[in-house]
Amino acid sequence: MDVDATQNYTDWLSLTQATGIGPAICNKLLIEFKTPKAILSSNHNTLRQFGLSDDTINSLLEPDPEQIGITLEWLNQTNHHLITYLDDDYPKLLKTIHSPPMVLFAIGQRSALAFLHFAIVGSRNPTAGGKRLAEDFASELSRSGLTICSGLALGIDYHSHLGALNANGSTIAVLGNGLNSIYPARHKYIAQQIIKNGLLLSEYLPNTKPNPGNFPRRNRIISGMSLGVLVVEAAKRSGSLITANNALEQGRDVFAIPGSIHNPLARGTHSLIKQGAKLVETIDDILEELAPLANVVLNRPSILEVSQNGFSDLEPEYKLLLDSMGYEIVSVDRLVELTGLTADVVSSMLLILELEGMIEAQHGGKYCRCT
Repeated sequence: MDVDATQNYTDWLSLTQATGIGPAICNKLLIEFKTPKAILSSNHNTLRQFGLSDDTINSLLEPDPEQIGITLEWLNQTNHHLITYLDDDYPKLLKTIHSPPMVLFAIGQRSALAFLHFAIVGSRNPTAGGKRLAEDFASELSRSGLTICSGLALGIDYHSHLGALNANGSTIAVLGNGLNSIYPARHKYIAQQIIKNGLLLSEYLPNTKPNPGNFPRRNRIISGMSLGVLVVEAAKRSGSLITANNALEQGRDVFAIPGSIHNPLARGTHSLIKQGAKLVETIDDILEELAPLANVVLNRPSILEVSQNGFSDLEPEYKLLLDSMGYEIVSVDRLVELTGLTADVVSSMLLILELEGMIEAQHGGKYCRCT
């Protein structure tokens, strides 16, 4: 890290690790002062006006240099990242939730933050059928251009990440502990695979242990950064229902797969469906709901509105992509080759075209035009 980056990280760590300063107060201070540096340059009297106690102010202005030094050493390792609330690649949807984390620690491919995310969660003790469903839906949604987001927990979380990886897709695991350890420990291997294809993400300092109270807070990040949440199997009282409820409060779409009335792991999903979650049988049930929010995240109007008079009025890059497809079944790699666009851009555009009903995803991560 260069000197400027080190100082910027130090400022953010000093702010976010101060005693008594949570995300809400931190956000309030940033609205007033604009940057952590400006906050830390203030005096006691100014900071007292924001309701901060003397202990909090002292903790803020006199941070623990040892703890900051340990974290800076961690950040200096390959593919270790600190994503701050003011960074351009901080997930846009996550910014809109109540009390979003001011900093996120990450290991892996930071570019995964720019993708469209979709959460899959469920029971830690799923049935064999539930495991298959999680893998199949994760794989198919990955092939459609979505990055699967889950919590690396036992059960449905694990199989959701696995399904995305099996489709050579990107996946993000949000942990309820610091990234210096993997919890549960048996998931160390898949965590290494996720690092190659996506991100491990946490709002907690690298050495933070997996305290039970961390996981409900972790769940708000999973739902908050995602376009929607699919619940595969869940008992009536389940951590995955916390994620689903967070999603509803955050204005996200919630989807649920029904099951047998005799299966206790279907009671949670049936309850969600009774509350208005969309019953899901295929990925088309999910994709048709996501277009409006996806367009907001990508900062573009609906391409159907842009193209009311036909494909000739499409944005140039979309027209290039469709022209390159012709009327053959074609892979993402081939489209990258034909268009000269990056794989990330092509995947995002394909997802929007699919959401708008202009193309269809085919087996093996290939696509064809519908019209």
